[in-house]
Amino acid sequence: MDLTVLYRGPLASCDYDCPYCPFAKRRDSGEQLRADRAALERFTGWAGAQTGDRLSVLFTPWGEGLVRSWYRRALVELSRLPHIRRVAIQTNLSCRTGWLADADRDKVALWCTYHPGQTPYERFLGRCRELSELGVRFSVGVVGLESHLEEARRLRAALPPEVYLWVNAAEGHTYTDAEADRWTALDPLFPYSRHPHTSAGLPCRTGESVISVDGDGTVRRCHFVRTELGNLYDGGYRSSLGPRGCPLTVCDCHIGYVHLESLPLYDVFAGGVLERIPARPVRAPTPAGPDGRAPHRRPLPLVTGREPAENRLRTG
Repeated sequence: MDLTVLYRGPLASCDYDCPYCPFAKRRDSGEQLRADRAALERFTGWAGAQTGDRLSVLFTPWGEGLVRSWYRRALVELSRLPHIRRVAIQTNLSCRTGWLADADRDKVALWCTYHPGQTPYERFLGRCRELSELGVRFSVGVVGLESHLEEARRLRAALPPEVYLWVNAAEGHTYTDAEADRWTALDPLFPYSRHPHTSAGLPCRTGESVISVDGDGTVRRCHFVRTELGNLYDGGYRSSLGPRGCPLTVCDCHIGYVHLESLPLYDVFAGGVLERIPARPVRAPTPAGPDGRAPHRRPLPLVTGREPAENRLRTG
């Protein structure tokens, strides 16, 4: 079985306090941190034992994982297992990066978010340079707030051209065409984030080749659908896997709609679905309409040379 697993344990503490973040932030107690560590170690033990499968793992913690040693250790250990295709994590990149030298850098990857006002620009850019020097795959992004635009432009100009800078539409924000054009100039794929995607009944890879797992091992099709498919640790979820339409009206988060079969994003991100890295540079797509359906014309890849071998690896 080729399976992509989105893991989110009970960790909720973060060293940032972004006012636009939809996730509640708190300081976890020592007991809560020990519970999160035990849950993560149980999950990595399970993943390590699935030698008959091909697994891709994305950690999507409510808080910041890489400031905790057990998340750093999990990425290193999983990256070195032959049946793990890719292991990635969403992070604010506030942590040190030297530990990644011990990981298999053909498999480990980071999905990094820059939060202006929460960390000095030069510090964040320095972390990005460290990742480049280590040869670690990573993407960088920002939330599309007007107050972030100049910082995003500054970051885009400083990053190597091969590093993809993505922009997430701000929660609850409606963009004028002029505003959207400014963000699309930075991220040609921003039109996919601008509007929620109508998803009701549309085929989605979640629940078939992609699952969401919480700290107790409860399996759901994705983070946004509460229906349970079984438990990871007794294997009961496997009989529930299969093609199915989305039960929700809309999907407005990248980690959800990237898996919609009505969108061409598995082609756009081939080999980099987990870490949000396009296979090749892309032109801006024809914007999706308010119904969120796929653009009439697919994004056209710009062929800039031979595609790297790691980008030919498919996830999901």
